[in-house]
Amino acid sequence: MSKYTDYQFKPFLQEAIAELGFTEPTPIQKEIIPLILKGKSAIGQAHTGTGKTHSFLLPIVQRINEGEQTVQAVITSPTRELAQQIYEALNQLVAHTEIRTKLYIGGTDKKRDIEKLTVQPHIVVGTPGRIRDLVKENALHVHTANILVVDEADLAFDMGFIEEIDGFASSMPENLEMYVFSATIPEKLQPFLKKYMDAPTHINMKDKRPVAENIDFYLVPTRSKSRNARLLEIAKAINPYIAVIFTNTRKTAESVAHFLNSNGVRTGQIHGDLSPRDRRKVMKQIRDLEFQYIVATDLAARGIDIQGISHVINYEIPDDLEFFVHRVGRTARAGNKGTAITLFEPSDEDAVARLDKMGIPLQHKDLVNGEFVELKDRHARKNRVRQVNEIDQIAKSKVRKPKKVKPAYKKKMGWKMDEIKRKERRKRARGK
Repeated sequence: MSKYTDYQFKPFLQEAIAELGFTEPTPIQKEIIPLILKGKSAIGQAHTGTGKTHSFLLPIVQRINEGEQTVQAVITSPTRELAQQIYEALNQLVAHTEIRTKLYIGGTDKKRDIEKLTVQPHIVVGTPGRIRDLVKENALHVHTANILVVDEADLAFDMGFIEEIDGFASSMPENLEMYVFSATIPEKLQPFLKKYMDAPTHINMKDKRPVAENIDFYLVPTRSKSRNARLLEIAKAINPYIAVIFTNTRKTAESVAHFLNSNGVRTGQIHGDLSPRDRRKVMKQIRDLEFQYIVATDLAARGIDIQGISHVINYEIPDDLEFFVHRVGRTARAGNKGTAITLFEPSDEDAVARLDKMGIPLQHKDLVNGEFVELKDRHARKNRVRQVNEIDQIAKSKVRKPKKVKPAYKKKMGWKMDEIKRKERRKRARGK
């Protein structure tokens, strides 16, 4: 199907889609919408900014029977912000209908939630803990709901919420349809999936393309300067709508935010140690465009969705390159262009080579007098990538797995390979 009209949505949904300015379903929507309309459980793996939320909201709303005064679908997300965003997107679709929706998240008055549940909503959106609590109190009746959506399942697992989802999913019907959305499917998540899903359809959109085509990827060397000094030059050279600067640790995030603010660049920060109140305050400031720059860590940023990000800046390359894809996927959404700038120094060469292998179209740039210019040694870096691959092969051929496997043998093999690589690089640097 190539148009939303092909799905024969109810008139109010077609009007809502037109008002939102949607014209053509995204790849994940083309896969997921028909499955939910047919009631077939599915697991969807997709990168951020792919239209995932509407891939489940549209068909769920289509299937709601307004005449029944029962809960018909439960949608759970691991963070309050994500649940709130799903709820807002849902309400845009049902604004002119009698479909009742309710949001249940932590940090709100549970007693009041219970009092208002004399009439059950058709669609429930919320965080796992609050939904489980309301079910436990016998206030929320999920036993009538045939549909369960688990959004950001890997993040829910990381945050320890799978048991809470299990706590209320076990009260739902035997013929439960479950739709799980996750960037990755960790092995430890499998028992939960197998418990509730019988031969689900697995849609993996991540293999289609690692990153959006409308992103410019700039690889900027720090040269002899510190990362902070280079970052400040970049901040003064670009004029973003919103730029998110990613660091690998909370400590670095705080340090970078402090440095930028003390140098006249008004910067907000999001990390895991912010209290719910401070988090709400920062999110409001971001929505009110009080900051052009936001410093964030990967885990904290995965729990929020910031609209209008024109630039992503990788202050440092993440250890797990999957996070690189998550980071850059926050710009260039809804057909807009975006720029992803990555700072790197010689010690990052192996990581940069892996990004090349992943198919990230990196442009080697320098910043001269406030302008990005192409570096002449771009092809020289490609040669270095080839050398890195050759050195990897040499190291692998020289280090053998021991016949008798002892504890920590992988670590020892890694050390040996790193030592061989260093020697090989020195040898090549001397031209021998």
